[in-house]
Amino acid sequence: MSDAAQPTAAEVRAAAEAVKAALDRHLAAVERRSGEDDPAVYEAFNQLATAAEAYDELLYDRYDEVTPFEIPGTEDALPPYAGPEEPNALSVLIRRDYTVVEPQRLLAQAQRIEAADYDEGMDSGASGTVHGALGLLFGEFEPDEIASRHKEFGLEEGDSTLWVTAADEPGDPGEWLEAPFEQIDPQQVVCRFDVSAVFDDDLDVEDPDDVLEAELEDEDEDEDLEPLDAER
Repeated sequence: MSDAAQPTAAEVRAAAEAVKAALDRHLAAVERRSGEDDPAVYEAFNQLATAAEAYDELLYDRYDEVTPFEIPGTEDALPPYAGPEEPNALSVLIRRDYTVVEPQRLLAQAQRIEAADYDEGMDSGASGTVHGALGLLFGEFEPDEIASRHKEFGLEEGDSTLWVTAADEPGDPGEWLEAPFEQIDPQQVVCRFDVSAVFDDDLDVEDPDDVLEAELEDEDEDEDLEPLDAER
């Protein structure tokens, strides 16, 4: 980059001040948060991410230096909202990922559901496989209940995201059921809330020997587990 195209020292300093101000706004929003998914905190986070990215770029262009931190998700930020000011309809799109960590617990829960839903002597056989058990589980419970009781069902939470999109009119019945997520206009998204391990800021680098020792201890504990009580 030529000297003429480089940012000035004053521009870099101004970008640094913008990061400081964004940090203060983010902390203030966190201190006043009204709940886990407070939109003010989400907005302050995005403003901080934008300010930090701008400062990082200017710092590199001017001094060939970088910052020691990285805020995830800035490259996938939503464009500015361009939907109706007073939406008459909205759609809520949710994706939650899980890992099946205790298949035996999942199967036991499915067997309880199956026993309650089928007459004595009748057996659908669905509870005998993991994919069949999942079908029974999600057919019996609402997704929010599964999210709150996932450990009870032998599941471990992964990433999740929730998008609220606005529209002038609701869709016709059945028109989007075949492909529910294909026609999302990012500019119609009113708000978005993401949950992911990449946002954890308190993870420490562990010694490999300590990690191995912890894993071995977990294996020893698993050997002592008793089968699930069917009456639980």
